[in-house]
Amino acid sequence: MEIKQRLDLEVEKRNRIGEISHERLDPILVAHRYKDPTISLICALFSYGNVKQIVKFLNSLDFSLLTKSDETIQKALKDHYYRFQTSEDVIALFIALKRLNEKATLEDIFKSGYETNKSTVEGINAVILMITEVFPHASKGYSFLTSKVTTKTKGSGALKRWMMFLRWMVRDDEIDMGLWSGIHKSDLIMPLDTHTFKVSKKLGLLRRNTYDLQAAIELTETLKTFDKSDPLKYDFALYRLGQEKII
Repeated sequence: MEIKQRLDLEVEKRNRIGEISHERLDPILVAHRYKDPTISLICALFSYGNVKQIVKFLNSLDFSLLTKSDETIQKALKDHYYRFQTSEDVIALFIALKRLNEKATLEDIFKSGYETNKSTVEGINAVILMITEVFPHASKGYSFLTSKVTTKTKGSGALKRWMMFLRWMVRDDEIDMGLWSGIHKSDLIMPLDTHTFKVSKKLGLLRRNTYDLQAAIELTETLKTFDKSDPLKYDFALYRLGQEKII
């Protein structure tokens, strides 16, 4: 069967309400509960590691803290940590995002970087800069969590969790929430994780051997030959094919 045809069938199969559930876990399950961009970003940024542990951690968080005082946030999250992130890192993210929302919306900040060149990377950079500006906090775990400003594509991180967050915000179907407008689906870049990287290599969709942002861009360009306006509609299907060891 032709690869495009196979993937189109897989997209159709996966794009249904029951695809994400307590039996078929994904971090977007928690984000769906709130349908809020800031909460969704927290869900996306902590989306690394074992999916059961991710969802367990996200379910332990009180997102109403995003409107509370710094002191309340510090007290409530003093025992919360996740893998590389200490409680100080978790607290810093909540305080930073609370302060960011007091200045502008995530969508507006993203668009301030995106709109000049229709660049999602520049939009992400704008948000990272604002997070750093409103609440400076430095640690290895926090730097991993929020990512650093990206100025190159080769040899740099793939920004997988940020790209996944943008997919959630921009696309609108049974999986993604479509909470933002004015951003073209064709400008999105694949959230390249180890599953999609390996599956894409096996299917001949990706030639690049280095797992970096350039590989994510090249895979996106290949998928645009299948659907020019919405290449990321294939992301969740490719991910599940790898996660479930079908390919």
